[in-house]
Amino acid sequence: MYVTDMINDFLESLEVESGRSRYTTRNYELYLERLIEFGGEELKPVDIDEEWLRKYRLWLNRYQTVQKKGLSVATQTYHLIALRGFLKYLAKRHIKSLDPALVELPRNHRPQVTFLHVDEIEAILNQIPIDTETGLRDRAILELLFSTGLRISELIALNRDSVNLERKEFMVRGKGQKDRPVFVSDSAALAVADYLSERKDSLPALFLNNSKNQPLAGTSGDYRRLTPRSVERIINKYVRAAGITKHVTPHTLRHSFATDLLMNGADLRSVQSLLGHSNISTTQIYTHVTDPHLKEIHEKFHSDPDA
Repeated sequence: MYVTDMINDFLESLEVESGRSRYTTRNYELYLERLIEFGGEELKPVDIDEEWLRKYRLWLNRYQTVQKKGLSVATQTYHLIALRGFLKYLAKRHIKSLDPALVELPRNHRPQVTFLHVDEIEAILNQIPIDTETGLRDRAILELLFSTGLRISELIALNRDSVNLERKEFMVRGKGQKDRPVFVSDSAALAVADYLSERKDSLPALFLNNSKNQPLAGTSGDYRRLTPRSVERIINKYVRAAGITKHVTPHTLRHSFATDLLMNGADLRSVQSLLGHSNISTTQIYTHVTDPHLKEIHEKFHSDPDA
C-alpha cells in the first residue's frame, strides 16, 4: 500500500480521534501534499527511512514556491510536525516505517509572534461603521477575538446560545475536544449584544455571512455560518483601512490577547489555561514579553553590591 492511500485515513483520524479542527486538518493535508510531491505517488511507508528523511529535509530547505520564495524555518518545521504525526499514525497501526522519534525538530526554532498593541486595535475598530448589521457584526468579531483569545475555528463554531452575555463568560471546546472557560470584556459583550439586537433571523450561528450570494438553505441551519476565510477577509479589510502594514490574521488577535495579558502582569501558567494550551512550551512562544519582564524582576530584586 502506498502513502497516498493512507493520508486520507490519517486526516480523518485527526478529526475523529484527535479532535482537530477542519482548519488544522487542512493544513496537515497541504504539508503532506508536499511530502508526496517529493516522494512520488508510489512512495511506500517502508521507503521512509533516515536517509529518505535527510533528503526530504534538504529538499524542503531548497524548495521554491510559485512566487520563487523559499520556505521559512517555521514552515519547514510544520512540514516535519505533519510527517511525524503521520508516522505516529502508521506506528499505531503496526505499519512498518520510520520511527517518529527520529524526526527531530529544530531545537532553536522560536516562532516569530506578530501582535497588535492596544492603540493599533483601537485604530482598526475605529474603521468599522456601526450603522449597519454587517458593521456591527465585524466589530463584534474583532472585539471578541481580542477579548477572549479564541482560535478562529472556535469563533466560527459559536452559536447564539453558547455565549452568556450577562455573566460575560462561556465554555468553549478547543483542540483535542477539551473544554475551557472563556471570559468576555464589557466592550466585547456590548458589541455582540448590539449585533444580535439587529438580527432578524432565528439561525443558531453567532456570526452570519451577509453576502448576497448565499448558498441554498440546509437543514442544519449552518448554511450562513462564517468560514475562516471570510473572517480573514473581514480583518484584512479594516487593517488596511487603518494603515497598519503588519501581516494580520485572526490568530494575530489571539497573540495580541496573550501579549496584552502578560504585559499587564499575568503569569504564563494562567495565560496557558486561558489559551487552552495543553503544554506550557506552546505558551512560551511569548518570551518576547516574558524575557524583558524577567529583566525587570532582576533589576528590581537582585542585590547590587556596588550600589
